[in-house]
Order: sequence, then C-alpha cells, then structure tokens
Amino acid sequence: MTELEKCMAGEYYDCHNQIFLDMKGHARKLLQEYNALAYEQKEEKTGVLKRLFGGIGANVSVGLPFICDYGRNIYLGNNVSVNMNCTFVDCNKITIGDNVLIASNVQLYTATHPVTLQERLTPNWNAETGQYFCRTYALPIKIGNGCWLGGGAIVLPGVTIGDGSVIGAGSVVTKDIPENSLAAGNPCRVIRKINGEDMECFR
Repeated sequence: MTELEKCMAGEYYDCHNQIFLDMKGHARKLLQEYNALAYEQKEEKTGVLKRLFGGIGANVSVGLPFICDYGRNIYLGNNVSVNMNCTFVDCNKITIGDNVLIASNVQLYTATHPVTLQERLTPNWNAETGQYFCRTYALPIKIGNGCWLGGGAIVLPGVTIGDGSVIGAGSVVTKDIPENSLAAGNPCRVIRKINGEDMECFR
C-alpha cells in the first residue's frame, strides 16, 4: 500500500511522505488566495473552494479565515454555512451533509496518535530515516444532514454525528452522536432527543 492508501484506510502512515507535502503545499496556496478575498467576493470564493475541496454543493459559504490540511478530503453538501475561524484537519475524509450550520471556531480533527507512549513512538526511529518520530493515523468524520455545531465545538477522529443533531457550544465530541439529539459537554453527551417524525419530510 502507498502511504496515501494507508492514511485513508486508517492505518499508521508517514505524514511527511512527499505526497502529503505536495497536497499540503497545494492547499496552502489556495487558502492564501481564499483568505485574502473580501467578504463580498462570493463568486471568486466559490471558485477557490471548488478547487480546494473534494466536493461542494450549492449555496455554501465558508467564513474567513479558514484553515485546513489538504482540502481534497472535505466534502460539503447543499446549504452549508461554515462561520469564521474554523479548522478542518482533513487527513482523512470529512463529509458534511445538507442544511448544516457550523459556528465560529469549530475544529474537526481526523488525525490522531496512539495514546500510550510505547505505541506512539515510531520503532527504531532515528533522524536519518526522515520519518516522523511518532506514529500517526487518521479516521473519517461524518456530519449528517440538518446538523448545527455550536461555537468552539471540537469533533475528534472517527466520529459520526447523526442527522438533525445539535452540538452545544464548547463541546468535545469524542464518540458518535445519534440522529435528532441535543448533545453537549466535555465529553459530549446526549441531553435529550429533538425533532420528531414530522422531520422525515426534510431528509
């Protein structure tokens, strides 16, 4: 497997492999261009996002400034609003559905490292190998249709947030959140169910 294939499969990969450096360099150029645009330059901004993201629907806005790793692993549906100062670490796929609101300062992290030190350190590492000194892997994030993520929420690798759910401001989402749930806290927990069967018509 290539390092890119390992990454997308959720296995340990060399994040300093040239393919990732090239992808990151390409994204940085587009982000510099995007973040320099004025608020009212909507057509130009959409054009840059189409070149940056893996997929983008209609009526999408992404506030300035915006930061991501590669861009190519981000997929946005229709009617998506991402407010200012959000960070999407898209080492693996980030999929966002239709009719989604993402408030300011939200952070979506697909990249991670093993918790225990023995696992985290790269075996037999030395500076001459050119490898990163610790192991890295990445897991996809999925945010369903009709979700709202409050300001400053953090979503960790491998998390799925179900359709119609709301995440309270400042929450740290460490595990999947079922659909039609109001959830908040650190770690984020379901507080109560929201919406109802009548919401089926909006799916």
